[in-house]
Amino acid sequence: MSDLRRSIRQTLTIARRDFIATVFTPIFLLFLFAPVIMGSFGAIGGMGAASVADGGGGDKSRIVAIVPSTLAAPIAAADARLRGGFRPDEAPPALRTTAPADDPVRQARAAFDDHGYEAAAVLYGPLDRPTILYGARGSRAADYLALLAQTTLAAQQLGGALPTVAATKQPIVRGHATPGGRHQSAFFAVFGIFFLTLFLAGQVVGTMAEERNNKVIEVLAAAVPLESVFLGKLLGMFGVALLFVAFWATVVSQVSMLLPQSIAAGLHDLAPAVGTPMFAVLFIAYFAMAYLLLGSVFLGVGAQASTMREIQMLSLPITILQVAMFALSSAAAAHPGSAVATFAEIFPLSSPFAMAGMAANSATLWPHLFALAWQLLWVAIFITIGARLFRRGVLQSGSARPFRKRAKAN
Repeated sequence: MSDLRRSIRQTLTIARRDFIATVFTPIFLLFLFAPVIMGSFGAIGGMGAASVADGGGGDKSRIVAIVPSTLAAPIAAADARLRGGFRPDEAPPALRTTAPADDPVRQARAAFDDHGYEAAAVLYGPLDRPTILYGARGSRAADYLALLAQTTLAAQQLGGALPTVAATKQPIVRGHATPGGRHQSAFFAVFGIFFLTLFLAGQVVGTMAEERNNKVIEVLAAAVPLESVFLGKLLGMFGVALLFVAFWATVVSQVSMLLPQSIAAGLHDLAPAVGTPMFAVLFIAYFAMAYLLLGSVFLGVGAQASTMREIQMLSLPITILQVAMFALSSAAAAHPGSAVATFAEIFPLSSPFAMAGMAANSATLWPHLFALAWQLLWVAIFITIGARLFRRGVLQSGSARPFRKRAKAN
C-alpha cells in the first residue's frame, strides 16, 4: 500500500511539474488565444472571398423578365409580395423588367452579355408558357422566375390582385428532441471531441524530447518508475488541456446568452437523448478519455523520437489517425445500432467519440459505465506498453538501473 501511495505521489509531482512548466510561460498565452488567431484569419479570408464575389458582380446580379409594358407593374407587385417571405441573405437577385423587342429570343440571350448588370436568369414569352434561360449558379433564380410568372398569372385571373391572408405566427419549443435533432447533436458531440483532441492531444508528442536531450529522463527513470513518469506527464498535459477547455467554455457560455431567441430555439431541437445535464457530464468524461487514450499513444510514439525533426514527421500520421477515428465515429453516429457503430464503440481509440454520439442518440445509461471502464483499461495498457518500449528501445534495456542503484547507495 505504501508503494502505491508513493507511486501516486510521484506521478502527481511530475504532473504538477509539467503543468506549471507549461502554463506559466508566455507561449501558453499564445496557445490559449490560438482560436482567436485562427478565427481572425478565417474572418479575413471570408471577407476577402466576399469581396472577390462582390467585385465579380454579386451586387449587380439581376433576374430579367421580358414582358409587355402592361405586365411590368403586375409582375413587380408579385415580386414584392414574394420577396416578403425571404430572409435578406436568401432573397433572389433584384428584378429587372424590359419590353420585348422584335426577336425576344435574341434579346434574352443578349441580356447575358450586358455589361451594366449580371443576368442570373431571363424570362420571355407568355406567362402561362414562359421560356427561362439561366447561367451558372442561376437555377434557383430560374425557379423563382417560374414562381413569379405563376403568381402574376394567378393575380390577373383573380382580378388583378391575390387575396391577403392575415396569418398569426407563433413560435413553439418542442417538448423533446426530434430524431433528426438527436442525430445532429450526436454529430456535434463527435466533432467537438475530435476538434478538441486534434487541437490539444498532439501537444503530448514532444513532451519527452527535451528531457531526452538534456538527460533529465535518465534521472527520473532512476528515481521513479517509467510508468509513473509517463502517466505524470500525460496528466500534466491533460491539466493544461482542461484549463484551455474551461477558459473557452466559459467564454462561449457567456456569448451564447446573447444569441437571438430564434437561434436559441433552434439549438433546443439539438437536445441529446440522455438530457442536457447528463450529456454534459458524459461529454466531459469522454473528452478526458479521448485525450488520455490518444495522448498515451502519442506519448509512447513521441518518446521514441530523439529530435524535433522526427517529431514533426510524426505529425502527419498522428493527424491521419485522428481524422480516421472521427470518420469512423461520425458513421457510427449517423447509423446507431449498426455493425459500424458497435465496432466504433468497442475499438479503444474511437470508443470515446462513438460513445459520445451514442449518448446523444440513446437514453440508455448503463453502457457508458462499461465504456468508461473499458477506455480507462486501455489507457493503462497504452501507458505500460509505451513505458516498456521506451525502457527497451531508448534506455537500452535498463540503462537506468545503475542510476537507481547509485541512488540507493547514497
